Amino acid sequence: MIKKYQSYLFSVIMIFCCHYLWATDIDKLQTECNQGKIESCGTLGNLYETGNGVLQDYSTAKKLYEKSCNNGFMKSCNALGLLYQNGKGLKQDYKKANELFEKSCTNDDSWGCGLLGHAYYYGKGIPQNYSKAKELLEKSCSCGYYLSCGALGFLYEKGNGVSQNYLKAKELYEKACNENIDLGCFYLGLLYANGRGVKQDYIKAKQLYEKSCNGSIIESCTNLGLLYEKGNGVKQDYRQAKKLYEKSCNGNDILGCTSLGGLYLNSNGVQQDYIKAKKLFEKSCDKKEGISCNILGTLYAEGKGVKQNQIKAKEYFEKSCQLGANTGCTNLNILYKNQNIDK
Repeated sequence: MIKKYQSYLFSVIMIFCCHYLWATDIDKLQTECNQGKIESCGTLGNLYETGNGVLQDYSTAKKLYEKSCNNGFMKSCNALGLLYQNGKGLKQDYKKANELFEKSCTNDDSWGCGLLGHAYYYGKGIPQNYSKAKELLEKSCSCGYYLSCGALGFLYEKGNGVSQNYLKAKELYEKACNENIDLGCFYLGLLYANGRGVKQDYIKAKQLYEKSCNGSIIESCTNLGLLYEKGNGVKQDYRQAKKLYEKSCNGNDILGCTSLGGLYLNSNGVQQDYIKAKKLFEKSCDKKEGISCNILGTLYAEGKGVKQNQIKAKEYFEKSCQLGANTGCTNLNILYKNQNIDK
């Protein structure tokens, strides 16, 4: 079964500079900034924020962003807003962040509109408002910030602030994906894998998952692994599935760890190894993945890879049930019925 995501609407990454810098580059930027070249102040601020070529210093980054923002460079207003939103080097302040995003958006900066739309979607520092989020994301998308096109597609897919419309979602995801926005490719792949608004097409889903897995969306690697494990749209290949699950698990996708544990549990493409499976399920369960907690409960109930322990099994089934896994609730009731254990 393809994983259904409740989305992180979009991740925002701003890069002023994308190459290694020599000391002379830093000096040049500092000189230009002192001479009033506001873009150089913004670039220098980003270097101090990220620690690229200089010692990381959020305080200096803040000052440089402020100087650049106050002189009309809107990208620095956005970067400063993100410092406030994430509490980097200063007290977290959503209200201040949103004021900066609004300033930027009012000056027709597409990234600023996207950030403000993101704030309205999640209700960060302002009342949650899907309609307002839609309005801002539309403005951002139409001005060429394609990450917002993908986010807008998600609103249409889920029917948040708009009438649910899979075809509109597909159109927006395609627009984002065609501009190499990995998140757009990922969500488009989900539509094809699940047959939502389009004819189910695992081959198309595979192509889109591959593109986004090779990019920045680690969850795509898990979904691609599921296609290989089940043989959907590809020849069944447990080794390839294992390779992809390892990549996603190492990237901290909990479903990747759970799926990798399942291969070791069921000896699919690997030698059966309950101990290795247990460690992987523990990693996922610790991150509140209910299915993994249920499997751990089963291992303890049956004594597979661990010493049989009904109390431990009860604890894991309870956790699984509390996390919304129906099988955990069912197994907990079976345990109460068959074992002399107090509720």
